[in-house]
Amino acid sequence: MWAQATLRLAPRRRGFHLVTGEIEAGVPGLERMRIGIAHLFLRHTSASLALNENASPEVLRDFGSFFDA
Repeated sequence: MWAQATLRLAPRRRGFHLVTGEIEAGVPGLERMRIGIAHLFLRHTSASLALNENASPEVLRDFGSFFDA
């Protein structure tokens, strides 16, 4: 099984934002998949994507401290 979707996320201020829910809601059939691979393409020239765990609030704080230094 495979799925393909084009998503448009709302503009956000500079920073780190959790978008898991928007991606899960925007890809039909994703909840039935148990294993797979995702290919993501960002169209904006100044956008970037970082994938990381979200186990504790320190993760976002650490990322923010590193990039704001």
